[in-house]
Amino acid sequence: MDIEQARYNMVEQQIRPWDVLDQDVLNLLFKLRREDFVPEAHRTLAFVDMEIPLGHGQTMWTPKLEARVIQELAIRPTDRVLEIGTGSGYLTALLAMNAAEVVSVELFPELSAAAGRKLLAHGIENVTLHVADGARDWPDEAGFDIIVLAGSTPLLSGAFRNRLRIGGRMFAITGSAPVMTAQLITCTAPGAFRSVTLFETCVTELVNAPQPTAFVF
Repeated sequence: MDIEQARYNMVEQQIRPWDVLDQDVLNLLFKLRREDFVPEAHRTLAFVDMEIPLGHGQTMWTPKLEARVIQELAIRPTDRVLEIGTGSGYLTALLAMNAAEVVSVELFPELSAAAGRKLLAHGIENVTLHVADGARDWPDEAGFDIIVLAGSTPLLSGAFRNRLRIGGRMFAITGSAPVMTAQLITCTAPGAFRSVTLFETCVTELVNAPQPTAFVF
């Protein structure tokens, strides 16, 4: 495989047509080697438009979704980021290369450890990894400028909104298969939020995500 040609094709044929036009984002995709974060058994799929299995029922997002999220969040160099679901560590790395600090929470120790090794191999040191269940909240009184839920949730816990600083943005995919909705939620003032629907998609659900109350006749 011609790795660089495959990377170019990924950007030009998958990512750019999905309205990812921010040149800084595109440059980052060329700089950060996605294949280094893909499990060895699936490395040949690193540039394919598909979710890649990570084990434990978890998957790596498609390249175009990762890129679109980074573009929509418009991360600033001073931003403090919370990521729920470290996964492969690739989205973590993309976030970290744009932000001041990333706090990333992963339920499965093996995934967190593997991601940590990959981040260090790439010289990314502004990430703090935690092994814990963050599907409903991550208690941190300092708050965050950016929050990313790297898995879908049928119901979005209101606790995450309360972790956003003024002007902070949260990306979340809500709903249930087969149709889920990607949302960008902005904290406009204390206790006030604006939500914009970005697109429809379908991704793996966060383990222990809040569920709608079952209706019983």
